[in-house]
Amino acid sequence: MIDTHCHIDLYQQPEKVLLECEKSGLTIIAMTNLPSHFEMGFSHILPFKKIRMALGMHPLYADLHNKEFPLFFKNLHRTSYIGEVGLDFSKEGFPTKEIQIATFRRILASISNQRKILSIHSRRAEKEVLDLLVENNIKSAIFHWYSGPLNLIDKITEAGYFFSVNPAMIKSESGKKTIQRIPKDKLLTETDGPFIEIGNRPIKPGEVIEVCNYLSVTWNIPLVDVKLIISENFKRILSHLTV
Repeated sequence: MIDTHCHIDLYQQPEKVLLECEKSGLTIIAMTNLPSHFEMGFSHILPFKKIRMALGMHPLYADLHNKEFPLFFKNLHRTSYIGEVGLDFSKEGFPTKEIQIATFRRILASISNQRKILSIHSRRAEKEVLDLLVENNIKSAIFHWYSGPLNLIDKITEAGYFFSVNPAMIKSESGKKTIQRIPKDKLLTETDGPFIEIGNRPIKPGEVIEVCNYLSVTWNIPLVDVKLIISENFKRILSHLTV
């Protein structure tokens, strides 16, 4: 199973979770919300072969961004993964809109000529995020838990970007419509754990079988073929790191 967006550091026992992921052979991209969080967790993740830590600057932590930027640049060389980053113009995030834009521009400018894979937060700011990615010549990005306009999905995929979908999305009609609009060759899986619950408990990293089963029915293909498509998509986005 492939989980391209999971907050392992926010589980109650991160070390135990890491060991379980390794034992199960899961492929995980572990998000962080701030560079200081990345710095605290990086050494703990290094021993694990299939788990990578992303360097993040979450838009809803905008009040801390200026203070955290020195740590962002200090750690940038340590990882090929950037996330969770982006913009949030929802009611919760709108008051810090200008700080978020300045932060996102600064991050994108710093990596525009580097081989990095981004995991993107874009709530209520999908077009602005897309425009900034294209403007900064970002080659490889994944729109995490996309909830924006359906017609913008076409423009995002035309720009070469991917989408990661999670079990919460198959529980709502809007989520299902989003998933159905995403081309097969641009879809990846995620959990966004521990923020999603399954059976009154936090979702576990890599727990994406519900999504795969849903895609099997929606695409009318066997489950094994769904897993193969997602695996090939993941290999393709990873190729951006070496090309």
